[in-house]
Amino acid sequence: MRSLSAWAPEGIPEVRSGADLAALIIGALRIAGIPPADGDVLVVAQKVVSKAEGSVRDLAEVAAGDDAQRLARLSGKDARLVQVILDESRAILRVRPGLVIAEHRLGYVCANAGVDHSNVGLGESWVCLLPQDPDASAAAIRRAVGDAFGVDAAVVINDSHGRPFREGTVGVAIGSAGLEPLLSFIGQVDRSGYTLRASVEAVADELAAAASLLQGQAAEGTPLVVIRGARYDAGTSPSARLLRVAEKDMFR
Repeated sequence: MRSLSAWAPEGIPEVRSGADLAALIIGALRIAGIPPADGDVLVVAQKVVSKAEGSVRDLAEVAAGDDAQRLARLSGKDARLVQVILDESRAILRVRPGLVIAEHRLGYVCANAGVDHSNVGLGESWVCLLPQDPDASAAAIRRAVGDAFGVDAAVVINDSHGRPFREGTVGVAIGSAGLEPLLSFIGQVDRSGYTLRASVEAVADELAAAASLLQGQAAEGTPLVVIRGARYDAGTSPSARLLRVAEKDMFR
């Protein structure tokens, strides 16, 4: 019998710019009595990573340019917010009232280039951006947790993204360390003797989505989830392996 266990320790306080997030995570694990083990995966919500690293902006200090003003009229959004979205984007892919779909500077295709008002905690004019380098952020947390507990655990940084052909958001991995984000079954034989030719599992995304069920979306205050029993390959590939290059994207 196979099993998967997940815990969301409480006790991580409101995270501010400059906070030692790894120390807060280690403290929460110790207080909760959940020391990580070899092979565990720690999933950390993007919002606390961004806030600790200072990836936030005050719209009161943003001047909207001509492009932002134009897109604001099309989308009905605050022009200052649109300017921040443009600053974070490689390209704007779709615009309609209430929605801007952008290709983020790191390659993610998502609403508002990941710029978000929720759970910033600094006032209504503040927004949170995605981390500058989520893989580096994950690696730093992994090193600190490994040093503190003497274990080899992986780390995933997750965020909530929508999907083009399904309603609702799901957790996805935007950063990782210590695991291969993709798990290939190509060449393996199924129960009927068929050799698999195209089966590749986005294991980092699946871990991110599982953690989102415990993290929540509103006032839960549980940005950290420990997952035990997950199947993954240890490795050092960047999380960008999860992104489909434009040449293979049939919808762009």
